[in-house]
Amino acid sequence: MTAQGLKDWLAFLTEHAVVVIDAMVLVLVVVGTVETFINGLRVMLTSRSGHERRDVWLRYARWLVAGLTFQLAGDIIETAVAPTWEDIGRLAAIAVIRTFLNYFLERDLAEVRERQSQSGPNATDGK
Repeated sequence: MTAQGLKDWLAFLTEHAVVVIDAMVLVLVVVGTVETFINGLRVMLTSRSGHERRDVWLRYARWLVAGLTFQLAGDIIETAVAPTWEDIGRLAAIAVIRTFLNYFLERDLAEVRERQSQSGPNATDGK
């Protein structure tokens, strides 16, 4: 196989892999959003517990972080083949957003774990 043939084959694979990954991201974000909408309505209508509302949003943040992680993977693949400054800038922006979201999600999860450990193993979450 010639070098040009290999480049064409890699470009073909990359293009299709990015489309598949983008579809996976779409599914993650849509499913997470629908789940959050339904659970958010349920909690708003039935619960007075702030813990349950926070749990709904933490779960949604996990969906979004997963979507951003996959999108970052797709952008890395796409940028590796034919990087432009626009591609590199988009990749950097997604990496920064994902890093900040992940940081704040981890901080929130640590706070929840700390509160749960302080309240004891038999404590309820207000349900």
